[in-house]
Amino acid sequence: MAHRGMKFGVFLAPFHRVGENPTLAINRDIELLEWLDHLGYSEAWIGEHHSAGWELIASPELIIAAAAERTKHIRLGSGVTSLPYHHPFLVAQRWVQLDHMTRGRAMLGCGPGALTSDAYMLGIEPSTQRPRMLEAMDAIIRLLKCEEPVTMKTDWFEMRDARLHLAPYSDPCFEIAVASTITPFGMIAAGTHGVGVLSIGAGLPGGPEALADQWKIAEQAAAKNGKTMDRKNWRVVVNAHVAEEDEQALREVSKGERIETQTYFEDTLGRPPGRADDPLRDGVKMGTTLVGSPETVAKGIRRLLEYSKGGFGGILFRAHEWANREQTMRSYELFARYVMPQFQGSLDTIVGSQQWARDNRKQVFGPTVEAVKRAFTDFGAAVPEEFRSRTIGARDV
Repeated sequence: MAHRGMKFGVFLAPFHRVGENPTLAINRDIELLEWLDHLGYSEAWIGEHHSAGWELIASPELIIAAAAERTKHIRLGSGVTSLPYHHPFLVAQRWVQLDHMTRGRAMLGCGPGALTSDAYMLGIEPSTQRPRMLEAMDAIIRLLKCEEPVTMKTDWFEMRDARLHLAPYSDPCFEIAVASTITPFGMIAAGTHGVGVLSIGAGLPGGPEALADQWKIAEQAAAKNGKTMDRKNWRVVVNAHVAEEDEQALREVSKGERIETQTYFEDTLGRPPGRADDPLRDGVKMGTTLVGSPETVAKGIRRLLEYSKGGFGGILFRAHEWANREQTMRSYELFARYVMPQFQGSLDTIVGSQQWARDNRKQVFGPTVEAVKRAFTDFGAAVPEEFRSRTIGARDV
């Protein structure tokens, strides 16, 4: 039987084109979370950004609090909280409160900060972001243990006899994960504390092939610090879109993907332009982009699992608006209906039951016609002959 614990969700940065109504865009993000909850997705991770126009959510906590009131099951995390931007005591306090408000559905994603423009406006030197993230994580995890007061002094924050006045709702604590791209840093940070991983770099060229080596880095860091890593808490982030047929899926997203890549990543953030004639199809071939029919996307996930050499606990789709609203929502529905069950074991018994019935239909269902005839002969003397023959004929078919 397939692993029943595979998680599926979204990594909601979000990405919205400059020029459209930002209020409606944020509302649409929350509507998406409601739809995912209805479809049975496991989780959503919401980003924090403060500049560059496209990624509009500045406070994932506010989105989590709002979405928690409108959903029932989906778990909601920050994807991610940029730790160098915040005093770690306040991060711990806010997430403990969310843990209570969501009845254990909140998760804390940690990162150093993705946009250099954010750090620039805050007067933070990029070279200090990763060391500061490690210092913040150490402080937060010590606070969440609620074992003893925490006193720390660094070059950017200080705590004196700090303690949380509210313990986590989750026992012993809500889930914590670290974002990892293509450098070893994220994996080392996760391994140091034995927490989960959000592998954002899997969607970049060469990312799938690097998965196994990346996980080894985390395991080695964990071993050095007396921790262990659990693959169930490892999520892989990819671009995806599902339609009934491969070519239909590609047509639906090709224009939107080009607009996002050229307008945001190249023109705004300065990423060098790609050299491929058809980068979308190239991404599908490389396995960094899962666009196609349900079966094509399922094959892509299986290939990622093979690259990982041992598996991972979840797939997160990088939420985008490459297609129109109806096509995007339909994509999530198609995936939930036809792809999710293949990786959660929920089809195995159903397929087995059908196969057993087919293999044994003569033996099992053969006596049915005779049983119906006997029901008429033994108990149906008053039934008109016309109705009796019509009923037996129908069952015989």
